[in-house]
Amino acid sequence: MTTTLRPTEPLQQNADGTRSRRYQVCVNSRPVGTVHLGTSPAFGPSVARIRELRIEEPDRRRGRGTVAALAAEEVARGWGCREIEIGVEATEEAALRLVRALGYVLRNRGMRKQLADTPPTLPAGYRARPMTQADFDAWLVHESEDYARTWIARGVPEAEARAKSRRDHDTLLPQGFATEDTWLHILEHEGTRVGVLWLALRDGKPFVYDVEVDADHRGHGHGRALMLLAETQAHALGSGTLGLNVFAGNTPAERLYESLGYETTRYAFYKPLL
Repeated sequence: MTTTLRPTEPLQQNADGTRSRRYQVCVNSRPVGTVHLGTSPAFGPSVARIRELRIEEPDRRRGRGTVAALAAEEVARGWGCREIEIGVEATEEAALRLVRALGYVLRNRGMRKQLADTPPTLPAGYRARPMTQADFDAWLVHESEDYARTWIARGVPEAEARAKSRRDHDTLLPQGFATEDTWLHILEHEGTRVGVLWLALRDGKPFVYDVEVDADHRGHGHGRALMLLAETQAHALGSGTLGLNVFAGNTPAERLYESLGYETTRYAFYKPLL
């Protein structure tokens, strides 16, 4: 039996510069599922994204999803893409097995914590204060560079990584220091600055965009104090949850979040298209 992708719409050229197309997954011309393939709004036309891959229940566990994913990769190569990515919910065990078997590599994962009914308190000696404009200006230069280098270290070409950094910061901080629904704080310990926290609303819920202990003060538990500060702020916003993203390979951060009760909600994978 032959599994193929059959387009169900013309190629879509979107206003943000991305393209996409929907397909039926067919076995000997019989529809058994759907694929929605596009290019990444985060990285541009050189990176494809499988937005949806679904096989109908009667045809699952027969390799249809594997063949459909490989066919989507071929379409992406035809579009000139050098890489393809896919997001998988943590509860989708079959999809996780599939992408790993096809050689996709974990890039990052989203995590979330159900907060306690009462907010935590900062340990003795800690104090949080809002950033000043001067704090913000210096932090933004550092944060933008660090963010770009994070992507460069994960195989993204330098020009694309820096463009993504500019684009993401312009999107998330359109009014800079005065951006609404955004909280930027400095954490001090015994009167000395030890780290920064950037928290904002994402889809109406608090999300940690940046938590960083200053280089000279790492290894002393300040990261945990910063996360307790984030939970306190989430409580003040009336939220019962707090979300964040962590890059694969950032073992200290992964261990910290897991020890604080954060659970993985979604995985982001990628694969080079050689």
